[in-house]
Amino acid sequence: MTPGARTQAAIDLLDEIVAAAASGGAAADTLIARYFATRRYAGSKDRRAVRELVYAAIRQAGPVPPSGRAAVLAVADQDPAIAATFDGTGHGPAPITPDEPRAEGGVAPAWLVEALTASGLDAAQQAALVDRAPLDLRVNGLATTRDAVLEQWPDATVTPHAPMGIRLPNGTPVEQSDLYRAGLVEVQDEGSQLVGEALAAKPGEWLVDLCAGAGGKTLQLAAAMNNQGALLACDIDRARLQRLAPRAERAGATIIESRLLNPGREAEMLSDWAAKADGVLIDAPCSGTATWRRNPEARWRLTPERLARLGAMQTQVLDIGAGLVKPGGRLVYIVCSLLDAEGSEQVAAFLSRHPGWSTAPIEPGIGTLHGLGQRLDPATHGTDGFFVACLRAPC
Repeated sequence: MTPGARTQAAIDLLDEIVAAAASGGAAADTLIARYFATRRYAGSKDRRAVRELVYAAIRQAGPVPPSGRAAVLAVADQDPAIAATFDGTGHGPAPITPDEPRAEGGVAPAWLVEALTASGLDAAQQAALVDRAPLDLRVNGLATTRDAVLEQWPDATVTPHAPMGIRLPNGTPVEQSDLYRAGLVEVQDEGSQLVGEALAAKPGEWLVDLCAGAGGKTLQLAAAMNNQGALLACDIDRARLQRLAPRAERAGATIIESRLLNPGREAEMLSDWAAKADGVLIDAPCSGTATWRRNPEARWRLTPERLARLGAMQTQVLDIGAGLVKPGGRLVYIVCSLLDAEGSEQVAAFLSRHPGWSTAPIEPGIGTLHGLGQRLDPATHGTDGFFVACLRAPC
């Protein structure tokens, strides 16, 4: 592909990504993969260049851009090499004309910036939400040690805070490595590892991962339990939960039971665990405002109405989880969001609905104290953003 053809490909992809954001369609990564699956002539350098330009344009645009061309023009205004590709030759984009619209810069749509500011995030913290994320892995303590993995992976370094975390250069083909195939490592951001430790899982306990998804934190709990005790992984999404079994087999995690739940019947389907769990982990469905480094176009998908629906789901799963905790047991609530509406305000509302419950300290401390919990953010801690709180059931 010529440089101009690469730029036009980025414009075409951004048009698809903008449309998908408005309609709830596929994510940018999926659309990029589909695009190149039908264009075998594009080499690896072409694919990489187009992908980098697409994501540069997404990260630079705060509100939804009017078009893919407007998004790339905003990049071209700051990059003469990109601007030079707008020459109208071959498969390249037409020349730039005076007063063409450009994508508006910024961190997010105005209403989200207001919400982030009200939640205590300054300009630098907000800007870091759309930086590029590092590539972090968690070493599987059931199978090896971090030192052993570091010896076999010369490019790896330790993460600053997570005891089983390592960091690799971006672009490292992790899933093609022998270490990954042998179940010695899992891809997991350091922040996710830290909040996953907040339940302080111990061997022999009965624990529930109520919103397990594909099981990243479930596997972390199994390792902390040293495969001793009972660990129930639940979700309402069949496709995501089905990914847990092969991951658990690869990791050697033998104590995990998976349970697919029907929406609206969760408490009924978990009645055999009522008031029996030593601890419940709730990695609740949320806006993902703190994971924009990985999915920057998610800023364009969120609306106040969707945020309200997510809040209702968070309230529901918290109440379901509370019914599973035995007297004196603990419930850890996690969201990968930095909006107080999904974090501290949800915890405050839970405590008002459940007299006798209280917040409990997380040891060792994670991130920065914030409201009724603790918070991680990319600018301050170098991780994805999270809010986490530990709640204790009355005895």
